[in-house]
Amino acid sequence: MKVLFVTHRYPPRTGGVETHVREIATRLADRGHNVTAFSADAGDDLSARTSSKGVRIRRFRSLNPGESFYLAPQMAVAVRRTNADVVHAHNYHAFPLFFAAVGVTDERFVATTHYHGKSANGVRNTLLSGYRPFGRWAVRQADDVIAVSEWERTRVREDFGLEATVIPNGVDVDRFASASREERKRPYLLCVGRLEEYKGVQHVIRTLAELPEYSLLVAGSGPFREELERIAREIGVSDRVEFLGYVDEERLPRLYAGARVFVSMSSFEAYGMTVAEALAAGTPCVVRKAAALEDWTSHDGCVGVEDPDPVAVANCVRTAAERRVVSDDIPTWETVTDEVADRYGVGNTPRERGA
Repeated sequence: MKVLFVTHRYPPRTGGVETHVREIATRLADRGHNVTAFSADAGDDLSARTSSKGVRIRRFRSLNPGESFYLAPQMAVAVRRTNADVVHAHNYHAFPLFFAAVGVTDERFVATTHYHGKSANGVRNTLLSGYRPFGRWAVRQADDVIAVSEWERTRVREDFGLEATVIPNGVDVDRFASASREERKRPYLLCVGRLEEYKGVQHVIRTLAELPEYSLLVAGSGPFREELERIAREIGVSDRVEFLGYVDEERLPRLYAGARVFVSMSSFEAYGMTVAEALAAGTPCVVRKAAALEDWTSHDGCVGVEDPDPVAVANCVRTAAERRVVSDDIPTWETVTDEVADRYGVGNTPRERGA
């Protein structure tokens, strides 16, 4: 089977969608399928054409103000020329999914939306409103729509009138469960992810004033780092906050395993992959009851908080630290790949586009 993935970015670019696409693409390649990934993140730091773990990667130049939208109309022509059996596009919130929809002909077209409906950034939210007719049309062209959480499936139904199949993100559970702990002098809380305001790391920093026994490690990079550093200085906890920047795949499981509690105060998530990784490592979590993160609060190892007020978050951290985590129910990437491959249904007759 010849499978083409279309996405806004592909590793070594980091992020949840990027990881999701890579993990499924490489596993399909391992199973003997012919797999290519198109991404709209070409730059001087990466080759336009390369391969990794059996996946051929082609990167396109794009217009991406503030690292968003990734406008690359040339992708539509490239999709049309691939002669794939399946075109699997990802991420409603960027134009490559739209250009994949423009480029498909009689290939089976699958869309994983990673949809959260809006942006915490005012400018991006305005642009997203203008993009909505294009995105809505593109999603409705798909023969099959996949959501990564029940929360996302509800949003897709309400906003597009479509029924999506839920296939969650996966985790390499063995890699996290078997990790040795990172040893630190002081017990630490952990945040992992791109440093954007909506990710809510600022709330965790402010919580440190209520938790003098803890330090905070922040893994990830992004445009909000300087403001986070300023907040840490302002409230007098900068000596207990360490910004690690990009963390390689070898160290990340150790960081999860060594943390007393993993904390995510993000206001927009379609799934919450970092929560799954923390639980797989046996680390209890505190999450904000917002978007798909609320789905995780049904897990015994996860405590939810309505308001990211420092006192409330601190109380939840103390509660979570006493929890015992069982990770048997965390989905693996192998299982996820099985479910995605089932949806490809190459032998099925695609429904009429736009029906």
